[in-house]
Amino acid sequence: MQTIRETRQLPAALIALRAGGKSLALVPTMGALHAGHMALVEEARRRADRVAATIFVNPLQFGANEDLERYPRQEEKDAQMLAAAGCDLLWIPDAEDIYPPGFATTVSVKGLSDRWEGEVRPGHFDGVATVVAKLLCAIRPDIALFGEKDFQQLAVIRRMTQDLQIGVEILGVPTVGDTDGLALSSRNAYLSADERRRAVELPRALNEAAERILTGTPVAEALELGKDRLKAAGFSRIDYFALVNAMTLEPLERPVGPMRLIAAAVIGTTRLIDNIPVGL
Repeated sequence: MQTIRETRQLPAALIALRAGGKSLALVPTMGALHAGHMALVEEARRRADRVAATIFVNPLQFGANEDLERYPRQEEKDAQMLAAAGCDLLWIPDAEDIYPPGFATTVSVKGLSDRWEGEVRPGHFDGVATVVAKLLCAIRPDIALFGEKDFQQLAVIRRMTQDLQIGVEILGVPTVGDTDGLALSSRNAYLSADERRRAVELPRALNEAAERILTGTPVAEALELGKDRLKAAGFSRIDYFALVNAMTLEPLERPVGPMRLIAAAVIGTTRLIDNIPVGL
């Protein structure tokens, strides 16, 4: 695996990767890799001849009181994991490579960004859309892969890529859970042993709510029972626990069409998100 840090090295590396008409898949990450990221690389290898990955902790998507400085960083271990998974190229740019002095442009995706994460974390999706647009334009892959755990992020990136006609296929890869069902996340490292034990109530509450909805319980009642379960488990704040249309992310009062249950809640000092599909 070739590792580069300077943007000026990128064009030659990409030409070499694509030699002979090879297709290229991109896996953008913020590092602190786990099995969920490796599932993205594995799917990328199935979909394309060559695989590139990026590690960039994007300051533009962190709010003033969020965890940019303490976000876990393990660059050497991450590089070893990517090499072992069959990644061909790793780009680790500096912040000034992505946002050089005088940088003044941001990408904003209206509508899909407004609710849920967008409401709780103002400006977050502007940062996500901006950095992903920059990465896609710099690497020009045929396909880029993102995890479905960040379901709203995936929807925002798909809309941004389509609206700007970037010409990259965006593929969502199903969430990878730990053995007890908790969605793998770099932020799980913040959990104490007791918080980690109780955090599993988040996927359990989602699955229980889905079962209730599909067996006839009114949506509002199923959602309230899900929130009650999280509160009983010690979650101190529930930002949202909702049934939404899987395409528009608009809230649903009754089960219809493609659906997703989405949730975000805080346990201890750690904010966790998760979602599951709900099928009639």
